[in-house]
Amino acid sequence: MLQDIGARAMGVYEYLLKGTDPRLWSYPLMGSPVNMSAILLTYIFFVLVAGPRFMANRKPFQLKEAMITYNFSMVALNAFIVYEFLMSGWATTYTWRCDAVDYSDSPQGLRMVRVAWLFLFSKFIELLDTVFFVLRKKHGQITFLHVFHHSFMPWTWWWGVSLAPGGIGSFHAMVNCIVHVIMYSYYGLSAAGPRFEKFLWWKKYMTAIQLVQFVMVSLHVTQYYFMDSCDYQVPLFIHLIWMYGTFFFVLFSNFWYQAYVKGKRLPKQDSKPGLNGKANGTTMVANGKHHKKGNSNGTSNGSSHNENGSAHAGKMKKS
Repeated sequence: MLQDIGARAMGVYEYLLKGTDPRLWSYPLMGSPVNMSAILLTYIFFVLVAGPRFMANRKPFQLKEAMITYNFSMVALNAFIVYEFLMSGWATTYTWRCDAVDYSDSPQGLRMVRVAWLFLFSKFIELLDTVFFVLRKKHGQITFLHVFHHSFMPWTWWWGVSLAPGGIGSFHAMVNCIVHVIMYSYYGLSAAGPRFEKFLWWKKYMTAIQLVQFVMVSLHVTQYYFMDSCDYQVPLFIHLIWMYGTFFFVLFSNFWYQAYVKGKRLPKQDSKPGLNGKANGTTMVANGKHHKKGNSNGTSNGSSHNENGSAHAGKMKKS
C-alpha cells in the first residue's frame, strides 16, 4: 500500500514538472523544487532549533543599521515589482477579469515571467525577517503563523510561478507587494528611532491594511465562479488563491479581535519601572498589538523589548 501511494505521488510530481514553464528553467531555483525545498527546510530548522541554541548563551545582536537598510531595500524591491506587474499586463493589456497566462516569447510575456520570478525570489529574501528575530532573541515573535507564512507559502508560490507565471493568478502577488511597500516603510521608519515616530500615525491601520488585502484577493478571484467561461489555463490556482485569501483573512481577523477587542496581547507588567513597560505610563499600538511605552522600550511585531532607546516594529506577516 505504501508503495502504491509513493508511486502515485511520484506520478503526480513528474506530471507537474512536465507542466512547468520552460521559459523559467534557467532562472535561479527554478530547475526543480528540490533546491527551494532544501532552503525552506533549512530555514525551519534554523529558526526553531539551531538558531535558538546558538543564541542561548549569547547576548542579542544589535542590528539597528542592518534592519534599517534591509527594510528600505525591501520597500524599493517591492515597489519595483509592483511597477513591473503593472507594465507586464495589469496596467496595459489585462482586463482585471479573466486574464489568461501569456506563454509566448513576446516582450510582454517574457516581462511577466521575469517579474513573477522576482516576486518569488523576494519571498526567499524575506526569510531574513525571522533570522533577525532569532539573532535579536525575539523568540516570542516566531509564531506558528509567522513560520507557516514564510515557509509554506513560498513553496506553493514556486509551483504557481512555475506553472502559470501571470494571468488572473498574479493579481494577489501584485497586491501583496503593494502591502509590503507600506509595511516595510513602517518597519524601516520605526527602526530608525523615536525621532520618526511622528510620521507613524498610521501604524494602527497596519492590520486593517492586511485584512483589506485578503478581501481584495478573494473578491477578485470570486468573479471566476460567476463567469460563463474563462480561458485561464490552471483553474486549480483560482480555488487555491480563494482559500488562501479566506484562510488568512480569518487568521488576521482573529488577531484583530484578540488585540483590539479582548486586549489579550497586553504584555505582563514588570515590577521594576523603566524595564519592559512601566515608565511613562502611556499606551502605544504597534502592528495591531498593545504595549506600554517605557524609557527604552521598542516593539517587534507588537511585543515590547529594549533596544537602544528606540521603538521598533518587527514583522507580523503578511501574505
